[in-house]
Amino acid sequence: MPKSIIQFIKFGMVGTVGFAVDASVLHILLTQLSLDPYIGRLFSFGCAATVTWLLNRHFTFSDSPKVAAAGQWMRFVSVVGFGGAVNYGVYAMLIASDLGLLSMPLVGVAAGSLSGWAINFTLSRKLVFGSRGPGRIGPRITGER
Repeated sequence: MPKSIIQFIKFGMVGTVGFAVDASVLHILLTQLSLDPYIGRLFSFGCAATVTWLLNRHFTFSDSPKVAAAGQWMRFVSVVGFGGAVNYGVYAMLIASDLGLLSMPLVGVAAGSLSGWAINFTLSRKLVFGSRGPGRIGPRITGER
């Protein structure tokens, strides 16, 4: 099986974990802290993005050159920010719609997550975890040149 297909499958597995983190944190923020669903989603997305970066770094793209973690995390968050904007837009649109989803925000989380998946995979693979090109910014941890 081609490497890109394996990575896409792994990215999906990691995304499933990210969805669980996103949904769990959002649920806690809404039910325990009575946070606004829009503000709560910003926090839950941030938690999910951090978890998925870590898992993608060590699982999905484990054979990619290791670069400084802080810089790679910042690139990952920036890159998935674009997919996240699509994700959040779909979520907000569904919550604001007349479909009755304000009482079921997790449906919006699921729809938003799916919408950003392919965008995030492509950008992450090329710009964050790629061995060449824009994603290879900064020194390698191994010291190789």
